[in-house]
Amino acid sequence: MKKRPALIRNTPEEEAAIARGIEADPDTFEPSDEQFAQMRKRGGRPKIANPKVAVTVRYDAEVIERFRESGEGWQTRMNDALREWLETHHA
Repeated sequence: MKKRPALIRNTPEEEAAIARGIEADPDTFEPSDEQFAQMRKRGGRPKIANPKVAVTVRYDAEVIERFRESGEGWQTRMNDALREWLETHHA
């Protein structure tokens, strides 16, 4: 069995040189402790005003096939068709 190579840590001088390089880089953003704590709390995607709801529903195979044949975005078009039906019918 091969022996793992020993982990070689940076010296304090090397760490200081790395920190100076980070501070000198204008494209680097180093969050404060407060900002970092806030980022950890937030997590995930931003909340949207009208989130979608995942459901399990059964449709006729022909209906699904026709929407899929219409290309990418078929689920959005199916949602739009249902929304249009709701606007013309009192459900």
